Amino acid sequence: MNLREVVGSGASGAIATGVDVAALVLLVKHGTAVPAAAFVGACAGAVTNFVLNKYVAFRDRSRITGHQLARFGVVAVVAALLLAGLMEILAVKLHIPFLLAKLVAAIIVFAGWTFPAQRHVFRRRSGKEAHAYV
Repeated sequence: MNLREVVGSGASGAIATGVDVAALVLLVKHGTAVPAAAFVGACAGAVTNFVLNKYVAFRDRSRITGHQLARFGVVAVVAALLLAGLMEILAVKLHIPFLLAKLVAAIIVFAGWTFPAQRHVFRRRSGKEAHAYV
């Protein structure tokens, strides 16, 4: 495991979460419906996370491809589902305060899913291997 990649990806995730939450709060404060604001915030966070992971954390200088975007999308959707499930357990069933539950769930999902999966999204591959891996 590359410590620079772990720290970079963790920092990218933290910045992306900040963008996500800031957009959500700002939009709701200005009258946007919560579901719409959550969607826009999540999209803004995902774009931020993709860019920072690609170019900073994993130093991937290859051209962005549809396959890479699709792989990242799968990672993001699975991460969101895992986070939602953990939030149900931690915040709802165990009555852990919401923000603390979100922090704990985010760390678990990052360590157990997001970072390992993103290493495959942004890793450098040979031409032959790149076409075989989706």
